[in-house]
Amino acid sequence: MTADIKRLDNTKRNLTLSMTALKRLQMLTTAYEQLRGLSTSRQYKDCAQLLQAVIQLMAHFKSYRSIDQIATLSRNVSDLQRELLEQICEDFEVTFAKAEVAQRRGMLAEACLVMDSLGENARSRLITWYCNTQLREYRQVFRSTEEAGSLDNISRRYAWFRRMLKTYDDEHAVMFPAQWRMNEMLANAFCEGTREDFKNILSKSIRRADGQTLDVDLLLSCLQETLDFEHNLERRFSSTSRASIDTFNSDSERAPVFSQAISEAFEPYLSVWVEAQDKKLSAMIPQYRQQPPKPPDEEFSSQMVIPSSIELFSFYRMTLAQCAKLSPGARLVELSKVFAKYLDQYAQQVLLFYVSERPSGQTPSKTPQLEDTILVLNTADYCFNTCTQLEEKIKNRMDESFKASVDLQSQADAFMGIASATVRALVRRAEVDLEPTWREMRNTGWSKLESVGDQSSWVAEMLRAVKKRAGEILSMLHKQQYARAFCDNLVDSIANAFIINIFQCKPISEVGAEQMLLDSYVLKKGLEGLLTVSAPPNTAPPAGYTKRVNQTMSRIDPILKTLQVRPSPPEALVQAYLIHIADRSDSNFRRILDLKGLRKQDQSHMMDLFQAHRASPRNEKLPQSSALLAPLAASNLSAAGGGGPSIASGIGSLSGAATLSTSNLPARFDPSTLGSAIINAARDGVD
Repeated sequence: MTADIKRLDNTKRNLTLSMTALKRLQMLTTAYEQLRGLSTSRQYKDCAQLLQAVIQLMAHFKSYRSIDQIATLSRNVSDLQRELLEQICEDFEVTFAKAEVAQRRGMLAEACLVMDSLGENARSRLITWYCNTQLREYRQVFRSTEEAGSLDNISRRYAWFRRMLKTYDDEHAVMFPAQWRMNEMLANAFCEGTREDFKNILSKSIRRADGQTLDVDLLLSCLQETLDFEHNLERRFSSTSRASIDTFNSDSERAPVFSQAISEAFEPYLSVWVEAQDKKLSAMIPQYRQQPPKPPDEEFSSQMVIPSSIELFSFYRMTLAQCAKLSPGARLVELSKVFAKYLDQYAQQVLLFYVSERPSGQTPSKTPQLEDTILVLNTADYCFNTCTQLEEKIKNRMDESFKASVDLQSQADAFMGIASATVRALVRRAEVDLEPTWREMRNTGWSKLESVGDQSSWVAEMLRAVKKRAGEILSMLHKQQYARAFCDNLVDSIANAFIINIFQCKPISEVGAEQMLLDSYVLKKGLEGLLTVSAPPNTAPPAGYTKRVNQTMSRIDPILKTLQVRPSPPEALVQAYLIHIADRSDSNFRRILDLKGLRKQDQSHMMDLFQAHRASPRNEKLPQSSALLAPLAASNLSAAGGGGPSIASGIGSLSGAATLSTSNLPARFDPSTLGSAIINAARDGVD
């Protein structure tokens, strides 16, 4: 019984499917006949609806195409679809050829509904035909071989297309469904053709047989007009109808469609424009070099910078803004390299030139004015900060993939090196003022002193001279970090000069060494107030500066404490040397012996004792040469180099600037020589 029921269910199901198939076949046959009649009478609105029904019904009979009648019906439907496609395309062609668009606009709009039903291929064919038809006149008139197609007439191209869009809006827009975006398809076709035209024109301009180069001004003018045209297209077609269905992707975040649609053709030739900027800058640098640091009609200000630096960076900003509009990629990288090239030249050929001692008339050299040195310092600081800002601005305006190619750090370091050089030049002015007092120190009979008295006379004179010069210079430095750098340098210089002059005062007795120790203490206390010499009375110096002075001047004490020890018993002097100066150098120990005035025959025993004590386990870790006597080595190198110091020296470590021989200034600044102490000293604020 169960088997019978199951058989009856299958029979019922088959009968139902057969009846449904027969009903659909009847509907398909009827719809096909109606569709053929409607297509003949061009009733396209009804055709569109009926065609969709026929296509849906045909989908149900895919599995029945082995039946001859169904296969025949399927071929008939396909033939009718092709006939409709050809008929509608012919209707469009005839209508546009006879200029009867206004009269047949409604019929053509309904025909587009049929094209939608026919599918993507049919729709694409009609869109392509329409774009080619509308742009046929443009392609004939503005061929790249014709005069109208030259770069000079680029505005006529865009004016022609604007008229075409107006014609579309007024006459053709109602014919095409909005989702086709026919006007945007037309704009895309125009941009593609125009881009290819420009590529051909620009390529021929570069390869001209008469040797004339591409007109940079014309190139920029055309590119700017093209960018404006692309921007207008982008603004017109960025409608909400094109927004993504993804609610997280707003319309403003979609990828631009017309950005570089035409301007891409100009990209390879923007190097010509970059080269033009290079030529302009190459002419500007020599002009800047010839200009005085300060215009003659302007009064000096401690915050003033050299006007040419402001002019240079203004030119950079204007050029950067222009290039960023033209190309956010490779050309912007090229421009950044041009910027770097002339920043280097400005540092070397202009700023460093201003602080260099150079021949003037019958005199062998001319020392820069103090005001000029301050101006160069201010300008180097301005350029250092602006370099960093310029690099950030360039990176913000370029594509992400190119950002790693932009680096102006070496140029910023070069300007910090110039700032170091000017600080060193300011210190050198004070050093010159102190020469008479050092001479007085060397002329003192340090071996003949019988007792320690008050401070030596040269100490008071030195403090007076150094505070006078420091007060003049500090009053012109408006940034505290450079005032601090100047004072740190000057203290370093005085400490090093003190050590050098100690070894030029031989022989020195124990009393003389004690007197020098007192003088160095008085000098140290006087230098603690150097940073506040131009500040209001009773202004306390920063704790960090006071600590720095104590550390720097304390390098003198171990030498003098060693000299205070009598040579008898000899072990006492050897032990004092190993404790205070603490190195293993025979030559350094011999210097101490010479300084104390020991005879050569007495020194040999001392040397034997020194070598014996030096070999003991507790002294085996001592350095070969003490850093306390490093100024002596620097002094010897300076003397071997010959010549006097130059005011433009000091491109090196600020903290060690006092030990540098100013005759060693390189002709071209190498940022690799810039020690970290330069950056720290110049950037560091007051503790």
